[in-house]
This record gives sequence, structure tokens and C-alpha cells, in this order.
Amino acid sequence: MNSTKIDPKYISKSNPRIGLIALASDFMIERDFLNVIKDRDIDFFVNRIECYNPLTKENLIKMANKITEVTQDILPDQDIDCVVYGCTSGTIAAGYKSIEKKVKAAKPMADLTTPSSAAIKALKRLNIKKLYVFTPYSKVLNDEVLEYFKSEGFEITSNSYFDIESDYDIGKVDPDYLFEVLSQVDLNGAEGLFVSCTALPALSIIDKLEKKLNTTVLSSNQALIWDTLVKINKNESVNGFGKLFDNN
Repeated sequence: MNSTKIDPKYISKSNPRIGLIALASDFMIERDFLNVIKDRDIDFFVNRIECYNPLTKENLIKMANKITEVTQDILPDQDIDCVVYGCTSGTIAAGYKSIEKKVKAAKPMADLTTPSSAAIKALKRLNIKKLYVFTPYSKVLNDEVLEYFKSEGFEITSNSYFDIESDYDIGKVDPDYLFEVLSQVDLNGAEGLFVSCTALPALSIIDKLEKKLNTTVLSSNQALIWDTLVKINKNESVNGFGKLFDNN
């Protein structure tokens, strides 16, 4: 038998790399990312982080303690262009700086985006100052989200919430019912509607909800994906996911 060594040839150009940290109980976030980036020259990697129910500030902070470990396991010893921490209330609870420090400990060269920081960036880009906020969370967690937006200088004109305590149950919400609920809200002078939570099936209804309400609608996953694409310079020509992508 002849055995011949052949020298490999490696690619000279690589795609931007996204590393998503998704909650172990989140049904939606990967699907939403893939629906937007599927036809783009982007490499997308996911690792999941243990989530503790019920969703409380204490449990969200406890979850964040594993960020460095989970980040390290996304292409170990390889660079990632952007690490995405996929939890809105979790970022608010733990704090962006704390999450950034944990991510940088594993991937020092990576940019970081989170749903809450991306939402603030998007709202400022769109010059929205008065906001209607919808969350699926318990009353306590819902109010913490409201306080976060207020602390960032936004006026909350109205708010509604589902009072769900388990992340698994948030992912089971019927998107048609969510559209029905949100299409009937009284914006009360708000310049936009923000729908919180990466597990909520909101991305697919944003376009028709904007038409129904005649306003700008943002969701956690939409803002997160938008900011991720901005960070890796792949944010052009995204259609069908709301007005935000028209403001690149």
C-alpha cells in the first residue's frame, strides 16, 4: 500500500464570527438569529448557559456567574468577533460592566452586545424618548426593567406584562395571541413600543405590528441582532424585521 502525505491548503479569508450565549431554556433566540443571518457570510456559534427558575434578580445574577466558562467553550482558544449575551433581564440584573468583564476574561478581543444595551442604542439611533414597554415577566422583574429604562433617560408612558415566572413558559406564548394583545395597546403618546425578552416570539410579528400601530416596534432579539450586525459590519439590506433595520 502506498501512503502519500499531501500538504493542506487553508482558506485565506474568514467570515466574521458571532458567539451567542443563549439561555438553556430559550426556544426562540437561535431561530431568530438564523432567520436574519442565514444568507450572509457569517459564522454563527452557540453555547447555552444554565438558567434558574423562577426568573428573579437573584437567579439571573447566579446565572451570570457562569458566563466566562460558557464563553470559553465557544471555539476554545479561537477569536470571536462579537459575543452576544442573550438575556435582557439578566443583563439588567447583573449589569453590563460585570458581564463584559466576564466575557473579556475568556475572549479579550471580542466585542460584546446584550439585549438591554442594544435596545438603548437602537432607541437613541431612532431618537425615541417616550416608550411603551411590554414584558412577559413577573411584576417584580417587569418593574426592574422599567426602572432600567427610566435610569437611561427614557419616559415610560405605559406598560403591560404577562406575569410569567418561568423562561420555558415564555417561549410557549402563541405569537398570534401576542400580536392580538400588542395591537390593542394604548401607546399613550409613546414614540415607540419595546417588547422585552429574547424567549418571546416577537420578531416575526414586528413588521405587521408596526403597520397596525403606526409606530416603531423594537424587540429584544431584533435590537440584539441589529447591534450584532452593526458590530461586525454586516448590517446592510436587512428587510422584513422592522423599521430599525432601515436606520443603518
